Formats: sequence, structure tokens, C-alpha cells
Amino acid sequence: MAHLRSRRRLALAVPVALSLTASLGFLPTVASAAPLAASTAAERAAERATDAPSLAYVVNTGTDRRTIASVEKAVAAAGGTVVVTYDRIGVIVAHSANPGFAQEMRAVRGVRSAGATRTAPLVPAGTTDQGAADYVTAAEAARTRAASAKTPGSEPLEADQWDLRAIGADKAARIDPGSRKVTVAVIDTGVDDSHPDLAPNFSAAQSANCVGGKADTSEGAWRPYTDEDYHGTHVAGEIAAARNDIGVAGVAPGVKVSSIKVSDPNNGLFYPENVVCAFVFAADHGVEITNNSYYVDPWLYNCADDPDQRAILDAVDRAQKYAQRKGTLHVASAGNSNHDLASDAIDDASSPNDTTPVERTIDPSECLDLPTQLPGVVTVSATGVQNLKSYYSTYGKGVVDVAAPGGDGRYQTPDTPSKNGRILSTMPNGQYAFLQGTSMAAPHVAGVAALLKSRHPWAPPAVLQALLKAQANNPGCPESYDQNGDGVQDATCEGGSRVNGFYGHGIVDALRAVKR
Repeated sequence: MAHLRSRRRLALAVPVALSLTASLGFLPTVASAAPLAASTAAERAAERATDAPSLAYVVNTGTDRRTIASVEKAVAAAGGTVVVTYDRIGVIVAHSANPGFAQEMRAVRGVRSAGATRTAPLVPAGTTDQGAADYVTAAEAARTRAASAKTPGSEPLEADQWDLRAIGADKAARIDPGSRKVTVAVIDTGVDDSHPDLAPNFSAAQSANCVGGKADTSEGAWRPYTDEDYHGTHVAGEIAAARNDIGVAGVAPGVKVSSIKVSDPNNGLFYPENVVCAFVFAADHGVEITNNSYYVDPWLYNCADDPDQRAILDAVDRAQKYAQRKGTLHVASAGNSNHDLASDAIDDASSPNDTTPVERTIDPSECLDLPTQLPGVVTVSATGVQNLKSYYSTYGKGVVDVAAPGGDGRYQTPDTPSKNGRILSTMPNGQYAFLQGTSMAAPHVAGVAALLKSRHPWAPPAVLQALLKAQANNPGCPESYDQNGDGVQDATCEGGSRVNGFYGHGIVDALRAVKR
């Protein structure tokens, strides 16, 4: 799952400042600093920066101008440089080579929290899909086109889109494909807007590159770095691929889709300052819905008892709440670890994922997967063609809101031309491929939310979320979830037929969405 997902609390909390000192042996020691009394603030900052790696930080303050101006001065005095200030939410993104920068900033009047957003140094210039992409070959495409032609009005490759039929999206499109007044922003690895299935519905005016924490809206900045950065393009097609007799169809083929790129060009990670920028940009550019098929790196779960992770929690939550207040609904994937987010403890051996992971046990009620566990965010689990939870999908009673097709190529095989249980969608350079993961489930929900917003343009995020839950169909907990037949339950579903840990309020229904 790379960094596309997770959540909760530290039993073995290792503060970033300490872990950096241990793992980055070239950090300066206290003995290398000159006596403070003999130096000016600028000189002290220069001395602290000597031979030290530069890290990115978020500094969270009040939103009044005086406080922000004072804290910005303190950033410089502590050896930092302000990258961007989001004064409406009180979040300052800064860079500093001072190993003690976060600690110094936490002592500044007006600072609520401050911390490093990564454990690896900045260098010049995480998604929730499961497994490698399975590209469609010419022979496979020809076979699928022949099968699709038997159903009038189908797209050429739609016969392989079992997921659309599973939620009634094929029928919904004949009633209401969605409004062009509604935009879903794909916060991801970038979107290839030149793809023939995406170009008709792409909104360049609502697209940007947020890598580094500051939005770049120059032409094409929102596109993938390479063909390997295909994740965002696949997600975009699931939401809004046009019904134009080319390739595939999206859940809401009449709405607009935009791209807000947040993946780091060097390691592909989704750092907090990038995500903060994305939420603020989406809100300020009239985006109604964001799709978030990732988790915020480098921590799978961010724990409030660690000062750096607390600052990340604070900054990302401020940004997503700001967007909610401006009318933006956030949809996020639950993750691919088959974790029970309603359990008492989860073992996390993957964090931080930008340096050396440290094994820890967290409490998922206190250490959160960002952004999916934040208040008001729609958390989505994945299902296969049998409407059963996908083997990899994270779940949890009271945490998962709804479910949607994400694919299950291991245990749930559809009766389609390809017999491929994963999700078919768009890829860079006009191609198509199958992927699976909660990354694929979230855009199905985002698409249904876009249909609901089209029908109910007045509806604020909380009402849209309530509508999503109300129109969902819940299959209830299965009698057995022994997927591999070894006699051991692979996950435990808690709850009843209305709300449970596997599906939340149920699997979303596009057809019901356009009829209500």
C-alpha cells in the first residue's frame, strides 16, 4: 500500500527529534554550537545550520495577524524559512536545518503545536492500491469490446466494469450522469488530463501541484511525473471518465474532475504540508468533493502523545475542517492492512516510512490514520464482486462509514470477459488497466457523492454524508470470513444488518442516489 493508507496511539513513541539524532549520524551535536551569549540571532541560526540536513515543519498558531507575524519572526530567529503561511487556518509551513527548530518553536508565544513533517532530510527538487497494475492488451480489449457491444449504450470496455453494475452506476447514468457544476478533486499523484476519457470533464482551473506546501497552478503542473505515477489517473477515471464511446465510464460521467498533485517527486510520499495545501486549494477554488486514496506520510498512524505527530494531526485537521466549512466533502480510503480500526491495539512496523521504521503498538482510537479518521471525513472500505469485504481492506465498527467496490482479485472472480476481479480504469498515455485497493473504493463513493451533490446542490458536507449512508445497501456481517479455507477467520465483523465494521452503513448505491 506504499503510503496510500492508516491510524491511532504509541506504545513505543520515539519523538522525531530523537529518532533523527539516532539515524542521521551527521546531525550537529550540542558541542558544535557557539555560546549563545556571543552571537546574534542570525549568527546563531547560521551556526545551527552548518552541515545540518534541512527538514520541513508545520507550525500551528492562532489566526490573528499579530500572532502570525510574531511567529513568522520567531521562525527566522530559530533558523527557519517560511515557505507559505495559511493565515486563515493558522498553519505555517517552514524549512529549517536547525535540529532543535521544533522544540524552540513550541516555546514561542502563540504557537499551539509544531513539528517535523518527515524524518528524512529534504533533497533537491502513499497510495492505497494493492499490487501492480494489470494493463489491458489489444487482444483483451477486442474481446471486451465485442461483449460490451451486446449492451446498447455501453462504453467499449464497460463489459469488464463489474463495479459499475454492482452499485447501479450504469443505470444511474441514463437518469442523471451528474452536473458539470460539481467538481471532484483527486488529491493524488497527478492526473493525465490528456487522456481521451478524462479530457472532456477535466477542470484545469481547479488543478494544481501542491508539492512543497505551496500551490503551483502553472500549465500541466498537476500531471504525473512519469507513467509510473498512474494512481491519480486511475482514480480520476473511476470518478468521471466520460461516456463518449471511448474506453470506460466513470461513476459520475457528467461531473468535472480536477487534479491536486501532492506526491513527492523523489519518493512518491504524501507529506503533510502537501496535503494541507491541497485541502486549502480545493476549498478556495470551489471544489465540492475531494477524493483521498492515500494516507499522510511518513506515519501510518499519527499519535497525539508525540509532539511532531501532534503537529501533523493539528495542521491536516485544520486544513480539512477549513474546506468542510467552505462546503467541501472529503472521501478517504480506509487502508489495505486488514486492520480493525475499532480494536484496542494495532502493531505498526511500517512507520516512519521515509527512513527506518520503528516497531510500535498503537491504540487506533488515539493514534489516527490521516485523513481518513478525521472528523467529518467519509471513511471507505473495499468490496469485491460478491459484495464481500475485500481480503486486504481495513475495517472497523464505528470507523468505516460506507463501502464500495475496490476489487478482490484473489477470492472474488466476476463473470466478465476478462474474469478480472479488480477495477478497470484509465491510465496515462491513453491506456487502461486493472487495479485493486481501498484506493479504488473511495472514488466510487466520491462519484456517488458527486451525483448526490448534483441532485441536492444546497446540501452541505454533513448532509451529503448522511445521504450517502441513507442510500447505501448493507449486506450484513457474513456468517464466516475464512477466505482461504484454513479454518481461521481472517477478520471479525462486528455489528448488525444496518451498521457494522465491514461495510459501515452499507455499499453505496448510485441508482438510488439519482432517484432521491
